[in-house]
Amino acid sequence: MNPLRSAILAAARSDRLRTAITAARPTRAVVDRFVAGETSADALRVASELVAAGCVVSLDHLGEDVTDASEAGRAVDAYREVIAAIADAGLTDRVEVSVKLSALGQALGADGERIARDHAAAICTAAAEAGTTVTVDAEDHTTTDSTLRVVAALRETWPWVGAVLQAQLRRTEDDCRALTGPASRVRLCKGAYAEPESVAYDAGGDVRASFARCAGILLDGAGHPMFATHDPALVGPLTARLRDTGRDPGTVEFQMLYGVRPDEQRRLVGEGHTVRVYVPYGTQWYGYLMRRLAERPANVGFFLRALAGRR
Repeated sequence: MNPLRSAILAAARSDRLRTAITAARPTRAVVDRFVAGETSADALRVASELVAAGCVVSLDHLGEDVTDASEAGRAVDAYREVIAAIADAGLTDRVEVSVKLSALGQALGADGERIARDHAAAICTAAAEAGTTVTVDAEDHTTTDSTLRVVAALRETWPWVGAVLQAQLRRTEDDCRALTGPASRVRLCKGAYAEPESVAYDAGGDVRASFARCAGILLDGAGHPMFATHDPALVGPLTARLRDTGRDPGTVEFQMLYGVRPDEQRRLVGEGHTVRVYVPYGTQWYGYLMRRLAERPANVGFFLRALAGRR
């Protein structure tokens, strides 16, 4: 793994650095680029702007690795609140929510998976009543089996629940084959976690090759692929393949992060593609920010300039 990426991902786990960085006033410039704000109102403001620009949106209330049951319950309340706001704004056909099971109690001991599943079900119930959808995010490889079990359980009632697979994991081609059923919504991303070589590809070229193979499996299936990448080496071939196969653009999404390559987002929308922007919000932004810095070296330069007082 790239040494800089390893260092940044290690920093994401450091309480000391978390305290120092979150207390630094210039950090706000970086946070504002990648995070919509702290409240559901902030999230809806940004979502409305993106919808007006022709995009669709997935809102993520930031938080992960919860080890307190009451905190997991508060996450559910936050999702209910933002789903109600989406409905009140009349955006349920354009805006959904993404959830991390570790924010819903997945790590709460032997009952963690059940707790997270029940909390996710409460969020899905609210989403169904409002007329929107839910995607369950992927986290590090130790949670993959548990997360996919929860997705399978949720889909028994809400077949539109989205799954997320990470191309860096060696297992993902098999997971793609298992999830290509009719209407199955699958977000394919490269992966943003530090993983051991025994379970994950390390070199960037290997991850891209895995992504391309997995994308082919999803495109050949009967589901609804959602390609989450900003990489021109992947986006270009994918758009070309869609043109060549004549697949209905409405059956595929490109997904990109808020604050990353907005010009490319607009270009794809202009070409008639569905582009979903992943918009995080909330106070627990530190781990998310560190992963964004690890993914793209240019973001590190932006961060350092902000800390030095220059944008």
